[in-house]
This record gives sequence, structure tokens and C-alpha cells, in this order.
Amino acid sequence: MNIGKTTAFSLQSDMSGSNPLRAFDRRRFLRMAGSGLLLPVVAPSCLAAVGQAPAPKSPKNEAGLPLGYQVSDIAQEAGIDFLQVCGGDASKKYIIETTGSGVAFFDYDNDGWLDIFLVNGSSLDLSPTAPKPQNKLFKNNRDGTFTDVTAKAGLTRSGWGQGVCIGDYDNDGFDDLFVTYWGEDVLYHNNGDGTFTEVGGKANVAGDPSRWSTGCAFVDYDHDGNLDLFVTHYVNFSLQNALVPGTNPYCMFRGLAVNCGPRGLIGETSTLYHNNGDGTFTDVSERSGILKRANFYGLGVLVADFDNDGWPDIYVASDTTQAHFFMNNHNGTFREEGLLRGVGFSESGMAQAGMGLSAGDYDNDGWLDILKTNFSDEGVDLFHNDGDATFTNMSGAAGLARKSHFVSWGCGFFDPDNDGLADIFYVSGHVYPELERIQSDTTYREPRALYRNLGNGEFEDVSQLAGPSIVTPSTGRGVAFGDFNNDGCVDAVINNQNARPSLLRFTRRNGNHWITIKLVGVKSNRSAIGARIKCVAGALSQIDEVRSGGSYISQSDLRIHFGLGERTAVDLIEIQWPSGAVDRLRNIPSDQFVKIVEGGSLTAVYKPS
Repeated sequence: MNIGKTTAFSLQSDMSGSNPLRAFDRRRFLRMAGSGLLLPVVAPSCLAAVGQAPAPKSPKNEAGLPLGYQVSDIAQEAGIDFLQVCGGDASKKYIIETTGSGVAFFDYDNDGWLDIFLVNGSSLDLSPTAPKPQNKLFKNNRDGTFTDVTAKAGLTRSGWGQGVCIGDYDNDGFDDLFVTYWGEDVLYHNNGDGTFTEVGGKANVAGDPSRWSTGCAFVDYDHDGNLDLFVTHYVNFSLQNALVPGTNPYCMFRGLAVNCGPRGLIGETSTLYHNNGDGTFTDVSERSGILKRANFYGLGVLVADFDNDGWPDIYVASDTTQAHFFMNNHNGTFREEGLLRGVGFSESGMAQAGMGLSAGDYDNDGWLDILKTNFSDEGVDLFHNDGDATFTNMSGAAGLARKSHFVSWGCGFFDPDNDGLADIFYVSGHVYPELERIQSDTTYREPRALYRNLGNGEFEDVSQLAGPSIVTPSTGRGVAFGDFNNDGCVDAVINNQNARPSLLRFTRRNGNHWITIKLVGVKSNRSAIGARIKCVAGALSQIDEVRSGGSYISQSDLRIHFGLGERTAVDLIEIQWPSGAVDRLRNIPSDQFVKIVEGGSLTAVYKPS
């Protein structure tokens, strides 16, 4: 977490303008790379959009209109009995007590309804006789309520839990569960009968028990049909060597003695595990090029195809150090280009304390943009993809820069009003409970933020319109998105630090239409992670991808949801599978959940009454 800002670099050049790495110059650098002067040649397909006709314009909304939905927190009535523990709630002695934990929406039993897995932390002050905080799995009862099935599923575990991600690593048709820890990480194999078996050590992904793992994502980075695993790590931390609050300038905030770090602590690297196809993994971090970037504080991880070349890239949010953008070379290796592509630092060239990440095409131009949350006084970043995987920070122009004093975490693009435009939601909560002792414009508990996409590149803050479920201050950390009650409106579940979780139900008030698509790979991995869907309905054209991980160390629904506005049918669904196959399906009625198996087989799996 950021104590103060540090200049990341200083350039003296003859390039005009105050920012030497503005988008124009980044594109010029990339053209030089293509000539072999700087970097490996960029694949021609990533430039496919250049010179093409512009994408159809997105629909537009007017500011000030009523919301097309109602938001309510129904966690208590839904039966989600859980308390996320992460150190003390009045003070925090060490940095391990600040990061909180993630949450997952996933269908562990393949019944078509989203279940919830909440990761728990721990406390340094637990009595030896007190029950230890544990992760919990809640089964969806299909009536708006959930049942705790943790013990039955074999998922009882305590410790300093951090992040979670989902993927069917052995292609048996059931999504498996990976959980990161300060300590050994855990891989739960889904047995297909409602139970899980822990196989982290056997699969060679438990990692070093002294390391602190945070974000994770399953990804088929080499297109061999088996899901690999990417894990970020935060800091080299041990209680034996930890400094107490106030020890040095990195342990002070606004005159208060607070927990130390991450500045002043030893940085980390990321880990890439290659799936061997036999239930085991091999650490390929060094030979893949991931280890070339070290001594950073990794938190959120985002995997998506940002240059439209059909191969997944990896973006890592880093706390108070450069964010890293690993571009896929198509040969099992990556090159890091965060600085060059405009997503490594702030617009003014400063290192930021990055937390959460999300990808979405907010202007429907066919290229995935990035949302990144940061520490207090840094605001959130909205990186617009300029059509060549270089990015321009549009936070100010888009209207997202006003809430700059929050410490923000889990985030996402989603479309709760089904108008075909991606809106933005993120949660906040400071890391210093000690702030409650002083009068300040910065508080420990902070409100969430909800923005409506106006369709013209701008967003409207509709948090007040959404009501108490959004504006009531909280301690949000992990957020996952998914339609848990299968009503055609995307919901959100939040893991709040040292508090009960929130289950935000978004209930539509308009007549807009939608479609939700579940993909099943055959030659591709069964979870279809990395598959891209293009959804065309009249003049409205949208894209999205099936992805593991994201938000802040959390996992959203693997199903893809598209709002359609007034359109009652989808003219075209085009799927680009990781295997390279392309399926096209036409004239699909709206307002239903459909399953598409690689090869073009379509089944209507559910249609709300």
C-alpha cells in the first residue's frame, strides 16, 4: 500500500508534450519493434483492425435518468453465514493483516446455478482454544438461499487465505479450485460428486511454504488444451523479521504509526506453472521469461488477449511498483511491455499501488480495455485500448477521477441494466484502522462506487441512485460477478474484511433483453478459458472472453453475459476457441442461458419464467 509517491523514471528527449510515453509515441516504438529494432516482431493479426471500418457506435444514455435496476444486499436472508477474519479491526500490527481475501462465483456441481466460495484469513491474536477461521463453500438452493456445504465438500481449511481462481485443469468436466495463501497454496480437485480432494503437493503447485501468494489465474498460455496456472506473490514476509508500526518512514501515515510496508520490504516475482497433462505441473517461470521481472509487490492478475492475436497475455497489478504487462510470444515465452504499452505507471509516470484488475470493451470497438484500482490519492485507472494493444489512461475524461482518496480493491465491468454497455463497479476500504482515531477526509471504512456507461466514452456516478447497498461505508476486498439467481441480471458478491460478506442482488426494472452463454471446450480446455465471444444484435456488437481470476484475487462466473437492450434476438454468436477453431451460430432468441460446445452444438439450458 502506498505511503507516498515515487517517480518511476525520468526521460530526457526531444519528443514534444509533457508525457514522453503518450499513446502516439508508444505506437511509434511498437512500429520500430516490428522492424526488429527494439522487440520481437508483433504478429500481423494484432494489427488486423487497422484500416478497417469503425465498429458500429454504441447506444447512448442520458445522465440523470433513473436506474434500470434495484440493488439490495441479501447476504443475511440468503443464509451466507461467514465472517472474514484478517487481523484486528481496530489496529493492524503487520501488513499481513491488511490485504483481505477473495471470493468465487462458480458452479461446482454443474447444476446450472452459481455457488459461492469465500476465502478466509486469520489473526495473530487467536486464543489456542478458539475456533480457527475457515474458508466456506455455500451451495445455491435455487430459491435465493444458500446452504453451507464446506465440511461435506471437504474444503475445511484454516490459515492466511488470500486469493482464489477456478479452472478444470484435468479436463474431466468439473471446475477445480485453487486457493493462495501466506504459506503453501492449495489445489482442490473436483471429484464430480460434490466433494474435493486437496492435491497441491502432488500436483507440484503448493509452492514454498514461506512465500506469500496473492492473485492467481488458470490460463492455457501455449494452446495445448491443458490449463496452466499463473500465481502472483506479494512480499517476502516473516513474523520473525517484521518491523512494528512507526519503526521507519514506511511505517507512518498522516502522522500515525501504522504497519510497515510494502516499501522497505523485499519484493517478489510471479510463478508460471505448465500443465503436464497428467495431473502435475512444472514451474516454467524462468524459461518463460516471467522471472526477468523481479522485486515487485504483485497483487491482482488479469489474463486476456489484449492485442487480438488469439493468444492470452498477462497483466499484474503491483503495489507501489511498476505494473507488469506480459505479452505472449506464441512460443511458450513472454516479453514484458508495461511501460511501452502505457499500463506500467500512472499517466504522469508514477508508480502506483495497484490492487484489482478487470477487462472489458466499454466502448464496443472490439478491443479489451482495462480497469485498475489503486491506493488512496491515486484513483482508478481506465486504460483505453487504442486498437494496437497500446493504452491511453482515460480516467479523467471518462469521469472516474473524482473519487481519488479511496483505497480500492475488487472491481469489474458488468452490465446490470442490460443496455449493451459495460458499467463499472468497485469496492473500497482503507488498510489503516488507526484512521478512526483522527479527523480526516480519509476513513477506514469507505463507500463502494457504481458508474453507468453513457455510451460516449463517459461514465456517470450513480452510487447515490443505487442506495445504501452501494454508499454505506465498508471494508471491501474481493468481488466476484455473476447471475446467482438466473434472472438475467448480473449480481455481485463481496468479501468484506473483518465483516460479513455482501451479496448484491441487481433486480431489473426495465424491459431490456440479454443472453448468457456457457462454453464447453473439446479440443480446447473444457472450461473454455481464453475463448472469445463476439455477440452481434443489430447494430450492437460486443466482445468478451472466458477468463479465470481477475477483480481483486477473486473469480467471477465463467459464463459470459451480454445485455441486448431492446433487441429480442442475437443475429450472430462467433466464438474463437483457444484451439484455433471458430464457431458461428445465428438467430438465437434472447433472454435465455445457452450452452455451446466446441464444434457448434447449442443447447438452451435455462430460460427464466
